[in-house]
Amino acid sequence: MEEFASWRANGRRFTHRGHQIFYRDDGGGADGTLLCIHGFPTASWDWHRVWPGLCQRFARVLAPDMIGFGWSAKPRNYLYSIADQADIHENLLREQGVDRVHILAHDYGDTVAQELLARDAERRAAGDTSLVIESVCLLNGGLFPETHRARLVQRLLAGPFGPVASMLASERAYTSSLSGVFGRDTKPSEKELDQFWTLWCSKRGKRNGYKLIRYMGERKRYRERWVGALRDTAVPLRLIDGLLDPVSGAHMVQRYRELIPNPDVVELPKVGHYPQVEAPEEVLAAFLDFHATRVPHGTT
Repeated sequence: MEEFASWRANGRRFTHRGHQIFYRDDGGGADGTLLCIHGFPTASWDWHRVWPGLCQRFARVLAPDMIGFGWSAKPRNYLYSIADQADIHENLLREQGVDRVHILAHDYGDTVAQELLARDAERRAAGDTSLVIESVCLLNGGLFPETHRARLVQRLLAGPFGPVASMLASERAYTSSLSGVFGRDTKPSEKELDQFWTLWCSKRGKRNGYKLIRYMGERKRYRERWVGALRDTAVPLRLIDGLLDPVSGAHMVQRYRELIPNPDVVELPKVGHYPQVEAPEEVLAAFLDFHATRVPHGTT
């Protein structure tokens, strides 16, 4: 079975607010549970190139498609928000009996991880150990709204004609915009672009683009909470960033170094916005090194 079809066939589902959420649940290693949080506008499929290596290391690796994305439900009348996406991940963990977790996130998923970190800090302050985040590794994302350079299609979706832009968006425009955030020498193949488009359009999902893009406004509204979560956390934190990314590349890394105490950054100079797709071996090596050198021994 083709790998793309196999990814879907081997997925599971759980219910969130009456809607079916797709997720992958694999593993086999010894290092506890890893939660992988995908970006916009793609899905858990983004992790497939690093998946085998992650599963060798961790006992469980969980990766949902957030609501509105991939093979999860894409309801028309729904208030999409970062807080709700964070709820989805927490609900999945609790449903699976997970109370300690490591996080690997990308893009939109970085913002969800920032909200999860903020909640983790609140629980720790209250002495609540019902769910503990043990480490966070972030890939390219809009961690700081002042450095996020939105693409034209994102600005159109976020503007007054967003509903029309959502409905009229063509495959050519979508794939051209997506390919543009990859590195010069690491562009996705036509087959990969077709897979991304399929994930976006399944269940008439593209019609919700203008609702999902509201996260850009949320980043500004909740900047202090989400940037503060990174700045103040005691959780081991690493950023792995493709510097050629026009959205969140070298300029975002510079800001990260300015604002985050003792920044732990791995720079990938020949890679763009999707490092886990463009340079999976380098990303996996940097991520596993993070766990070997920065995460306290014995953490599960």
